Amino acid sequence: MTEQEKDPRLLAFNRLLDIMDDLREQCPWDRKQTMDTLRYLTIEETYELSDAILEKDMEEVRKELGDLMLHLVFYAKIGSEKQAFDITDVLNGICDKLIERHPHIYGDVEVQDEEEVKRNWELIKLKEKGNKKKTILGGVPKSLPAMVKATRIQEKARGVGFDWDNKEDVWNKVEEEIQEFKEECAQPEVSMEKAQDEFGDVLFSLINYARFMNIDPETALELTNKKFIRRFNYLEEKATADGKAFGEMTLNEMDAYWNEAKKKGL
Repeated sequence: MTEQEKDPRLLAFNRLLDIMDDLREQCPWDRKQTMDTLRYLTIEETYELSDAILEKDMEEVRKELGDLMLHLVFYAKIGSEKQAFDITDVLNGICDKLIERHPHIYGDVEVQDEEEVKRNWELIKLKEKGNKKKTILGGVPKSLPAMVKATRIQEKARGVGFDWDNKEDVWNKVEEEIQEFKEECAQPEVSMEKAQDEFGDVLFSLINYARFMNIDPETALELTNKKFIRRFNYLEEKATADGKAFGEMTLNEMDAYWNEAKKKGL
């Protein structure tokens, strides 16, 4: 047995490929699946992985990575059946891309820092033969959630030097956009279209500032969502235990439970 054959990583991956072949041939459900039917399941699995990461549950992260790995192998299996590509093409493709986009590792290019690496990545990407997305922002998926999309747009623009010089200037822009939103909302007859437009500018500028602070806005908001849920669940449980109904409680009564939850660190 060669050293390559002894590598447990390769053995495990080959085992998954063999199981995928068996399932595709023998299981009625697996035989029925297409790329289209798997798409939504893959998205769901990705969000489950995201939840596990936010919860810092490494055991769940391991499991969810396995689920996603299965999906990747599944897509490659379907691709091979269509004689479009197979898992070898997929793996060699990403290997070639990584080598091409890291000339400071696999070539003679010198870089000073992370930002220069990102800038080179975007410029190399534009020059690649066969790249169907020939614009800087062309690689941002249209179906991304809006907040994630805004972050990726800003990162890609930064990658080619289109960015603010410092966070102070960005914060000034945040305050400017908030003021414009307030002024629009203060109009005697508020135009919902204009108010929505101004609110979008506020969010976009805040996301920009978060980027300068190395804060991921999607993660920050999701952590706040989880915090709100924990505290609201506490409020609900305590109120029920005390024989109180939501429709009958005052805001002050609900705030009292809410503040209890805060003091408990929920």
